[in-house]
Amino acid sequence: MRANDPLLQSWVAIPPESDFPIQNLPFGIFQPGSARPRVGVAIGDYVVDCQFLAENGFFADLDLDLRVFGQGFLNDFIEQGREKTRAVRDRLSVLLDRQDTRWNAEQHAAQFLLLRESVSMLLPVRIGDYTDFYSSIEHATNVGAMMRDPNNALLPNWRHLPVAYHGRASSIVVSGTPIHRPKGQILPEGSDQPILSDTKMLDFELEMGYIVGKNSNLGQTIPVNAAEDYIFGLVLFNDWSARDIQRWEYIPLGPFLGKNFGSTISPWVVTLDAMEPFRVESPIQEPSVLPYLAYSGQKSFDIQLSVTVQTKDLAQKTVCQSNFRYMYWNIAQQIAHHTINGCNLRIGDLCASGTLSGPYQESFGSLLEITWRGTKPIQFADGTERKFLEDGDTVILKGYAANGQVRIGFGEASGTISAIHEYNIDN
Repeated sequence: MRANDPLLQSWVAIPPESDFPIQNLPFGIFQPGSARPRVGVAIGDYVVDCQFLAENGFFADLDLDLRVFGQGFLNDFIEQGREKTRAVRDRLSVLLDRQDTRWNAEQHAAQFLLLRESVSMLLPVRIGDYTDFYSSIEHATNVGAMMRDPNNALLPNWRHLPVAYHGRASSIVVSGTPIHRPKGQILPEGSDQPILSDTKMLDFELEMGYIVGKNSNLGQTIPVNAAEDYIFGLVLFNDWSARDIQRWEYIPLGPFLGKNFGSTISPWVVTLDAMEPFRVESPIQEPSVLPYLAYSGQKSFDIQLSVTVQTKDLAQKTVCQSNFRYMYWNIAQQIAHHTINGCNLRIGDLCASGTLSGPYQESFGSLLEITWRGTKPIQFADGTERKFLEDGDTVILKGYAANGQVRIGFGEASGTISAIHEYNIDN
């Protein structure tokens, strides 16, 4: 793929540690001032206005429905199909290439390049359905040891299938959107009677998500080695969690109010094409999986991830450094299992990895693990500490892949905790 060429250089000034070199070109939805939202692409500190390029003939020969660039979500663009969206990314790499002047794009730069700080980034896709997996063996082991039996931390099914639950798509928000502290039933320590309370154990979960890029039919199963054909790209994802609410409610049917009050997604969708140079082997799976989950090739990606917590007084601490490659069940296996019963996927659906914890304490992907359920508080340089998140805290997820030739990043997924949302329990 031309756009992945590590030797490409752009005429756009790109800072050395930028997440968005010419080899990335992720897609998102932005709004310039009071104008209508439209499709954009990130490069350096800028956003490329794809609607302007479409209206001025830069994509005229690509056999596209050019109206997709003026939409408020990427769904219609993604629906054009992998070949056409790939052609757009390749065309952009030509337009932005320092060595290729056939389109004279630099002469129009002032009209289609906007500083990212001058525009509003919006939710990139219309999310119809959302599935959250539980695919880090380190995370599942930590939680099982903490909540159940340290000697039998994993439930019997965990090594045989990618465990997941269906979450709430309506409360997924774009980076920068405040998160209200949720209220629900909790069971106080030492009591056998629940109370209605705001959560005292608000947590983040370091995850990555992927956007479904192709429809499947009801009743259709997707083979594991064809599963990536159904993925458009990857995003950062924070599945905020109220641990005390979750612990009381989750048996027997799984998460509900402890999860569905909010999840944060990064605004830029990094295409699966852009991640090709960063493929790595997945963890060894024991025992052997059933044949429908057996795959060939490298299905995992070396993506370095971090979580920083900032207090309302601006004290900061990076509390987690993990990697996407730790995921025991890879994304191809997740889709194969998701559809083995004939469940249909739709363009814009979001699947998330589950908490991405690694084998070391500094790589644990949630405060539940980092503080071991509050028994080992995090210490900040200003003397404050955290067992779980407090009002005014901001959580910032970041991620990038690098191989010595190129660095492909995801921007950030951040959210600030605000006080409990207004509610009314009177009849």
